[in-house]
Amino acid sequence: MDLWIVCGLIGIVAGVLAGMFGIGGGVVIVPALIFLCGFALPSASGTSLAALLLPVSIFAVVQYHKAGYMNIRAAMWIALGLLSGVYFGAEFALGLPADLLKQLYGIFLLYVSYMFIQPLDYFRKDKKKVEKPYRDNLPIYYLLFIGIIAGLLAGMFGIGGGLVITPFLMGVAGFDPKKAIGTSLAALLLPVGLPGVILYYQSGNLNFAYAAPVAAGLVLGSIIGAKITISMSSKLIKKTYGAFVFIMALYFILQKYIY
Repeated sequence: MDLWIVCGLIGIVAGVLAGMFGIGGGVVIVPALIFLCGFALPSASGTSLAALLLPVSIFAVVQYHKAGYMNIRAAMWIALGLLSGVYFGAEFALGLPADLLKQLYGIFLLYVSYMFIQPLDYFRKDKKKVEKPYRDNLPIYYLLFIGIIAGLLAGMFGIGGGLVITPFLMGVAGFDPKKAIGTSLAALLLPVGLPGVILYYQSGNLNFAYAAPVAAGLVLGSIIGAKITISMSSKLIKKTYGAFVFIMALYFILQKYIY
């Protein structure tokens, strides 16, 4: 199969997951480019960041905004933090091995997955559980912190940062799941990965020709993913997202032994 078509299909799959879970899609794009297209890890990370540079999720964001599932103020401050963090993340990735950090991040995602799925609840006799009220009015420094951490990991691993933003907004900040996902996608719209893309390009680890079909697939897939999530209940989103994060946790923990 033509490599362009493969890249387009990778973009569609990544886009569906991006629209559903508020991620950039890079956590899917990077391993797919490596295993299906034969890219080296640095080239896959650079190409992924380039594909995510354009506002590929704009139509998905519009859907979340129309449905009332977005906090524009939070998205703006998180985006600012992303912009400052992604440059240093890319520099670190190009200069130092990051296997240990990836595994530690995987362990963190295991914890996030556990908090969302709450597997012990299935064994409780009393199934009633008081849900905490959702909130979305966070101080600016908190939003900047989320963005900086997301940016660091985005620059290091070629991911969009949503795999940090969404769990923090849902599990720590107390956002409604749908609003967390919509806000995360909005924060990722700006070209916050530009500093990282420049570094990867200068080091020769970027392929714009293949980033284009990935980006096109992301646009289509994200619209589909947003429609799916908006139609789901918040409780089901938490469980589904927890299962997704669990798979991503295993990916980061075992990545050292896969590549």
